[in-house]
Amino acid sequence: MGSEEIEGLLEEIKSFQASSAAEVEEFRVRFLGKKGVLRELFAQLKEADASSKKELGQLINQVKESAEQKIAALKNAGIEEGSLIDVLDLTLPGVAQNLGTRHPISIIKNRMCEIFEKIGFNISEGPEIETDWYNFTALNIPEDHPARDMQDTFFLQTNPDILLRTHTSPQQIRVMESTKPPIRIICPGRVYRNETISARAHCIFHQIEGLYIDENVSFADLKQTLFHFTKEMFGKETKTRFRPSYFPFTEPSAEMDISCLICKGKGCSVCKNSGWVEILGCGMVDPAVLENCNIDSTKYSGFAFGLGVERPAMLTYRINDIRLFFENDIRFLKQFQSA
Repeated sequence: MGSEEIEGLLEEIKSFQASSAAEVEEFRVRFLGKKGVLRELFAQLKEADASSKKELGQLINQVKESAEQKIAALKNAGIEEGSLIDVLDLTLPGVAQNLGTRHPISIIKNRMCEIFEKIGFNISEGPEIETDWYNFTALNIPEDHPARDMQDTFFLQTNPDILLRTHTSPQQIRVMESTKPPIRIICPGRVYRNETISARAHCIFHQIEGLYIDENVSFADLKQTLFHFTKEMFGKETKTRFRPSYFPFTEPSAEMDISCLICKGKGCSVCKNSGWVEILGCGMVDPAVLENCNIDSTKYSGFAFGLGVERPAMLTYRINDIRLFFENDIRFLKQFQSA
């Protein structure tokens, strides 16, 4: 190997021209491939005289740089595989790009939040991974309550005190611990429960929980707040009813139903042929919960409510299977582009 041979390679590189991507690739393999000219030159350099190694090494580096620059220049000129020149007919009409859209769950959640914001509620969001204190104990849920069982809650095996929240109530506790009444908040977010997935239930769903703490708050305030919400959300013709219920963190407690918007009260799979659909649970905040958050229960009272987002979305859009929200089927999601 001599300097004249290497300079000949430099001249070959300089004068090389290509008319197709295949010729460019053939040139690249010849000079820069694993068994190419450059690899062979470096191998011969090891056996060269010590006095000429420096000069030859510089020339070999020039070969490498020249080959790389030539390949880059040819590709920039459009001679490469998959370039516009090779694969596209520029006379064809372009392909329209569809604009993205919000998920129906996001649409309904935003509408619900907007209704409550207009009557003075602030939005407060918290972590999805919680401790036992915020998810259960502070909410007056005793250790033997069924909600603590593994069939309802996803616990972390490495630390049984850490879990995926089963409701957004833990954020209410965080706010009550750090904020002096009056408190008026809603807590939207994703929650998790170990339930069998079906047309009516899923192990992942979304909630919006509300809390109002102040002096002289009554159950009548709770009912009027929820009546206003249902009329704004589902229409003035929507019928409502309250049923007595039980929750560890409220007393008294109730569940609220609305007339089924899908079957108009005639009966369907969504309302279990009853004509009514439960949309939320509510009640007056138990004094024990206030005391757990260092709020004087003799001075302050309050109400709380929690409603899912999926069920109002099903009612609003006449959807009879909750699993559709989680399948990311573009044919399903396209229906909400104008929503």
